[in-house]
Amino acid sequence: MISRSLKLMAGALTLALLGGCAAPKTIDYAAYKQARPKSILVLPPLNNSPDVKATYSMLSQVTFPLAEAGYYVMPIALVDETFRQNGLTTPADIHQASGSKLQEIFGADAALYITVTEYGTSYMVISSATVVTATAKLVDLKTGTTLWTGAARASSEEGGNNGGGGLIGMLITAAVKQIINSSTDAGHPIAGVASARLLSAGQPAGLLYGPRSPKYGSD
Repeated sequence: MISRSLKLMAGALTLALLGGCAAPKTIDYAAYKQARPKSILVLPPLNNSPDVKATYSMLSQVTFPLAEAGYYVMPIALVDETFRQNGLTTPADIHQASGSKLQEIFGADAALYITVTEYGTSYMVISSATVVTATAKLVDLKTGTTLWTGAARASSEEGGNNGGGGLIGMLITAAVKQIINSSTDAGHPIAGVASARLLSAGQPAGLLYGPRSPKYGSD
């Protein structure tokens, strides 16, 4: 009986380990390596969250990881003003613009299309968390080929500890955090973390290093 129980426990442990070691997402980089874009045009992100601040909060965070990855990023403010002067004032309209037209206007090699699916703080009785989730795709503006796709999520509760103080303490902590997060844009620094996770090069299924990086061509 003991032997049978041990076998069952060993089987369960094996399944748990296999489940925890799921194969990482794989990406076909063939088109990406052939195109090897040098400059990237970042379009204002589509916002599918209820928070109106999501688009420009996310947009303001993407230049750093892309530049660190070795790419020239078209100046965000100049790009935004150019779109406005051409009558394109919403991310939805901008995302519908043809790649050839974007390439003609800005001269960039590729465009980065971002969609924010979660942004902001949610209150859940004994906890409140600020979460930012986004997806992205990099498109060759000359051919219209999608070179890369990715997704990332960041939360203020990562590694957090709500233990201590009992239920009343947890309720008070959650309420205080909700008040603070509601009076400030708590999502902005979290968007920075999500952007870094989404757009940093050299990580599994991430962007390739650009030509301005000393690691260019090593991936």
